[in-house]
Amino acid sequence: MDFGLKGKVAVVAGSSQGLGRAIADALAAEGVDLVINSRSQERLDAVKAEIAGATGARVEAVATDLTVPAGAARLISEAEAAFGRVDILVTNTGGPPAGKFEEHSAEVWRDAIAQNFESVVNLVRAALPGMKERRWGRIVNVTSITVKQPVALLVLSNALRAGVTGFAKTISNEAAPFNVTVNNVLPGYTRTERLVHLAEAIAERDAKSIDEAYAGWVSEIPMGRLGEPAELGALAAFLCSEQASYVTGQSIAVDGGWIKGLI
Repeated sequence: MDFGLKGKVAVVAGSSQGLGRAIADALAAEGVDLVINSRSQERLDAVKAEIAGATGARVEAVATDLTVPAGAARLISEAEAAFGRVDILVTNTGGPPAGKFEEHSAEVWRDAIAQNFESVVNLVRAALPGMKERRWGRIVNVTSITVKQPVALLVLSNALRAGVTGFAKTISNEAAPFNVTVNNVLPGYTRTERLVHLAEAIAERDAKSIDEAYAGWVSEIPMGRLGEPAELGALAAFLCSEQASYVTGQSIAVDGGWIKGLI
């Protein structure tokens, strides 16, 4: 299926590894011009070479701190300078620290809010006006299954990802008349570096091995396995497509059936 994305321009935050990298790979395979982002220029430069070499896509790499408005504005500005516009925005950040509520100081909460909520607002503020002016745009936020079913030891993620969901739903209604869609993808237990850190936290809490932590997750997943980053990347690419032009304000899980709720 041709997603109709050839020649579109995408900014993918947090794309030097993990889920962001998988989304960047999926979009590049569709002929999208990419601006990838993280805080490490060295790591981004390596990823840029890999994606360009594998797909022939035009790729720019911009290291910025998205927790401050100026950093997000710079990312969008450099994308516009390189390619003329931004058609697609993928917001994505690393997950906040695991732990119980009492274990997180006010400073940890402030850092998590900046990283997992304010970065999304900063990016949308910078990119949305141009999309509305051109009357075409796609915004995809990488959140978490925690917005539909909270996870133990993830109070920060449970709270802040839900905040992004409320923000995205509101923005989706405001942007819809301009042919701009806003959706969220909710990764379940997926093979990324983030999952390694969560497994370590579970193992320490429950005095078990990391392998046992993984086995515990798999036992809860109807598909009987962990997810692969490329599976989330494929959904994100579809949500950016012409075929998904009537899909907006949605939160779609890629979780192997882990979420127990009906919606």
